[in-house]
Amino acid sequence: MTDTPRLVQSDADLAEGLAHLTAVCPVWARVAPDLGPLPLLRRPDGFAALADAVVGQLISTGAAATISGRLTAAGLMTPEAMAAAPEEALRAMGLPRSKARWLKGIAAAGLDWDGLRALPDDQAAATLTALPGIGSWTAEIYLKMALGRADVFAAGDLALQEAARLMYGLSGRPTAAVLRRMAEPWRPWRAVAARGLWAYYLRAKGREGIR
Repeated sequence: MTDTPRLVQSDADLAEGLAHLTAVCPVWARVAPDLGPLPLLRRPDGFAALADAVVGQLISTGAAATISGRLTAAGLMTPEAMAAAPEEALRAMGLPRSKARWLKGIAAAGLDWDGLRALPDDQAAATLTALPGIGSWTAEIYLKMALGRADVFAAGDLALQEAARLMYGLSGRPTAAVLRRMAEPWRPWRAVAARGLWAYYLRAKGREGIR
C-alpha cells in the first residue's frame, strides 16, 4: 500500500508550501513577500498535457504556445488524432521531425492515464520516461503541472536554475545536481518552490520561465 501523493490543488496548498519554505530558509523568507500570489499552473492531465510538455522542450515559451495552439486548432491533441496524423503535417505546424515522431510514438503507446494518477512520484516518472522523447524534465513538468504533485521539482529546468542563481546570489548558474541538493530542505513542497522560482524569474527577467 503506497501513501497517496500530496497534491497542489488550491491557493491554500500554495500558501502552506510557501509558509514551509519561509520557515526553513531565510532567503525564501526575504523574497516571498515580493513574489505576490503564486500561480497554480495546473492543467488537465492526459495526452494533451504531455504533448504540450514535449512541444515545450528546449524552445521559448512563446514558440511552444504557438505550436501547441496550431496542434490544438487542428484537433491533433488526442492520441487517436496524433497517431493518425502524417508526420509531414506535424512538421508543417512547426514540429521538428524528432518531436513529431515522439508524439506519434506516445500516442500509440496506449498509456493508462488514469492508472498513472495513482502511482507514487518515482513510479509515475519511470512510466513516463519509458515513452519516446520523455526525459526527466518532461516527466517532472507533467507530474507537477498535470498531476499536481507537491514534491516534484524539475532541477534541470534552466529558468529554475537561473532564478536560483539570482535569488541566492550565486556566482554561476547551478547545475541540476547542485540545484537538487539546494532543494532538499524544501521537501515536501518542492513543486511550490518551483512556482516561486518561476515567479522570481518573471520578476527579474521580465519573461515567463514556464507557461
